[in-house]
Amino acid sequence: MTDLAIVDAAPTPLRARVGTKFAYGTTGVHEALLSFAVSSAHDILEEEILIHAGGRRVDAVELAGNHGTRLHLVEQVGDGWLEVTYSALVDITRPTGGQVGQEIDFDRWVFTRPSRYAESDRLAPMAARLFPNQSGRRRVEAVTEWVNAHMAYISGASRGTDGAVDSILQASGVCRDFAHVVVALLRALGTPARLVSVYAPGLQPMDFHAVAEAWVEGAWHIADATHLAPREGMVRIATGRDAADTAFLTTRGGRMVFNRQMVTAALVEGALPTEDPSALVRLA
Repeated sequence: MTDLAIVDAAPTPLRARVGTKFAYGTTGVHEALLSFAVSSAHDILEEEILIHAGGRRVDAVELAGNHGTRLHLVEQVGDGWLEVTYSALVDITRPTGGQVGQEIDFDRWVFTRPSRYAESDRLAPMAARLFPNQSGRRRVEAVTEWVNAHMAYISGASRGTDGAVDSILQASGVCRDFAHVVVALLRALGTPARLVSVYAPGLQPMDFHAVAEAWVEGAWHIADATHLAPREGMVRIATGRDAADTAFLTTRGGRMVFNRQMVTAALVEGALPTEDPSALVRLA
């Protein structure tokens, strides 16, 4: 199931170099599933993937997911270090055609349901009180601006187990928390919404970034309540119901200890766009 029912896409003057380097200490880890590669929906001009596990170079198995998501499975990780180096050169294109077909109809229903980190069923009464009259793009804009005003971006303020309800009560969090709240409130109002992990040129502090994507006016459009990077320059990595579907690292067996991580995302051609929060922006 993909979003390949996009009718057309237009080039932009933007080209980005993105990548990551990270390392984890591993003890008895059987498998590791990694999500760092640029989505196949993009025009990838160059790409390099280097993975080492237990001091040896390993070839990961690439798994194709929905919406262009590319996951990499490392088997028999064992003891020692899991180290990943990734780099890609990407031409940023902008979808221009409509999105139709059974896959899109299926997604519009799936992404209206509650999920692990986007508890839209619990937030339905609150959403109805906060946004009684808006619809379409105005609803997406209103929800995004409310989350931006209500929540403070504070690194380390949230836990990996926090969902949208926790984030609203704490009124703080990081990008994934902002995105979960936007997704949950939109779903509670009947607007299909999902979470997207991205590389985001211009983001400060630089890291993997998470944004919401809402179905309005016949297509998926990006909503970023953090306002920390221009949406026009973002590069899709993975797409899913919430962070449970888009986590950059998942393991089976054993334990892992964080050592280091660096993310890079910069435009090598074209100027960093000026963000217009009221604009509709589509992502390849």
